[in-house]
Amino acid sequence: MLLRLSPPGGTPLAQASRLELNVGGAEANVAAALASLGRPTRMVTVLPDNALGRRALTALRGAGVDTAFVGTASGRMGLYYFEPPAGPRPGHVVYDRASSAFAEAEPDQFDFAAALEGAALLHLSGITPALGPRGCALASAAVAAAAQAGVPVCFDGNFRANLWAAWPCDPRERLVPLVERASVLLGNHRDISLLLGREFTGEGEGRRREAAEAAFAAFPKLETIASTSRQVAGAGHHRLAARVDRRDGGWQTEELPITGIVDRIGTGDAFAAGVLHRLLAGADAREAAESGLALAALKHGISGDMTLLPAAELDAFDPGDADVRR
Repeated sequence: MLLRLSPPGGTPLAQASRLELNVGGAEANVAAALASLGRPTRMVTVLPDNALGRRALTALRGAGVDTAFVGTASGRMGLYYFEPPAGPRPGHVVYDRASSAFAEAEPDQFDFAAALEGAALLHLSGITPALGPRGCALASAAVAAAAQAGVPVCFDGNFRANLWAAWPCDPRERLVPLVERASVLLGNHRDISLLLGREFTGEGEGRRREAAEAAFAAFPKLETIASTSRQVAGAGHHRLAARVDRRDGGWQTEELPITGIVDRIGTGDAFAAGVLHRLLAGADAREAAESGLALAALKHGISGDMTLLPAAELDAFDPGDADVRR
């Protein structure tokens, strides 16, 4: 988990005099979104024993996430600074999370076996191993405990080049053993190219299916691959499509135009939660893709990192109806 500090829209960080604070983190965002949709979720992490750590803990509890396995330790809270896009200027992220309480944690600080009791799924992302050797050890310990407990693993690639570049390693060597344990992979053809060390030809749906089939061949445990495709027309105008592949075929949605964007941070985590919400109910590829796209689209209109919406609002999503409901 980390805190996000952002200047007002249109203000470069170098000129900012005030910053807004939000709580986030890839896995935390997914847990919070699923809890809001009515799925019981549990977070396993460590936070600093200070006011910032307590602020993060309050956000989890407020979202309805079980925090029984959130520990505390000395150290600092991980931060990132986000300069929102404005007009022709793209957004920028500056990480400040080195030596955080979580980045310095060791696997023996966590009781993964107890945390996984009764779980239907373990969700983790590629951001955890990207933090360094200790992050890799934590991710490995978590997926090993899930294998021991017979709990399926969902892995979100969430490749962060700046984090991986901060320490000497080969990301592929670190990520492949984790994906080998996964039954669900959240990632597109570029993520699969990194994992397999090869490129995929063609365009659009054909290339995505080719990449999915290569991943299914390389990772026997893998059952489902989910991804999005985003076209950016401007800071406030994107087009988004979603795809879910199974071994016997896949489904890709039509592109959905999204305008009047408030905040795109966390939309990938919202997509993950929307997909998992349906997969956990036994839905097919089409239902999972449409659910993921709907929740991701809704997140574009919500400030902050987390998507806290009830299942009824997801079910009622209509991209053509943005009027006030009375």
